[in-house]
Parts: sequence; structure tokens; C-alpha cells
Amino acid sequence: MTKIGFCAAMLMASVLAGCHSGAKLNQQGGTSQGSSANSPPANVAPLSVDELNDPNGPLAKRSVYFDFDSYTVKSDYQPLLEAHAKYLMAHPDRHVLIQGNTDERGTSEYNLALGERRSEAVLHDLETLGVPDSQLEAVSFGKEKPVALGHDEASWAQNRRADMIYR
Repeated sequence: MTKIGFCAAMLMASVLAGCHSGAKLNQQGGTSQGSSANSPPANVAPLSVDELNDPNGPLAKRSVYFDFDSYTVKSDYQPLLEAHAKYLMAHPDRHVLIQGNTDERGTSEYNLALGERRSEAVLHDLETLGVPDSQLEAVSFGKEKPVALGHDEASWAQNRRADMIYR
């Protein structure tokens, strides 16, 4: 067992010794190859991230949630809708499909109609904020596309929503 441990240690030491880069460090801890740590290399373009795909940005949230049997957009969602409206007006080539959803309670017909009213309410608010109608489309899935499969208030609350799907 000790021979195996000794061989493993020697193998690890030789691997680490083979990783030597040959770059000399200056007294500040940087390399002495003449490049400043504060300036980007000349041949690298700055990284441009579409704000729509920034998981920490205001556009990361794309769902508006509703109270039971309601299609009124709460004032809490005004900043969210304003951020999406601003993005859409700055990007006229982008379109949003607004999908209205409900919880499982009620008939399919009732929930399809309620989901439609929810998606239309979000669409109307975006139009009021200046987004052209040509960039928006509203559909309803009723209770057919739940995100939470439980049969309790917490699950139902997650399913009463309108989702904004960018295309």
C-alpha cells in the first residue's frame, strides 16, 4: 500500500512540475510580458449580452400572476411591464406571445375564457405603455399548461398567470 501511495505522490509531483508556464512574475504579482492588467487585449471584442438574456436583469421575470377568478393586473407588476415595454420599443423586430393560464378549478371553457382575459389584460397594459400592437399576440391555454401540479392554494397561485414568450 505504501508503494502505491509513494508512486501516486511522485506522479502528482511530476504532473505539477510539467505545468510550469515559464512566465515571470513582476513585483506586483502580474506577468512581466508588458501588458497591463487593466486594459483588455486589443484583439478581443467587448462582450455584449442581450439584456433579454441576462438572468439578473429586470427582463428575467416574464410572468404576471393573478388572484383567483381575476384578470386584473396588480400594480406590483407595473415596473416589470414597463421594463418589457421599454425593451420592445427599443427592439421593434422582437415580438411577444402572451400566454394566459389558470388553475385547474372550473370548466375548460371557463378557464380558456379567463386565460384569454388575462393575456389580453397584459397585452393592453403593454400597449398603454407604448408597445405597438404588431409586436404583441395574446393566447389562452386555460388550465392546460400548469407549472405546478399540486392540488392546493400554493400550486393554484403559481398557475394563475400570464407568461411573456419572446420570439
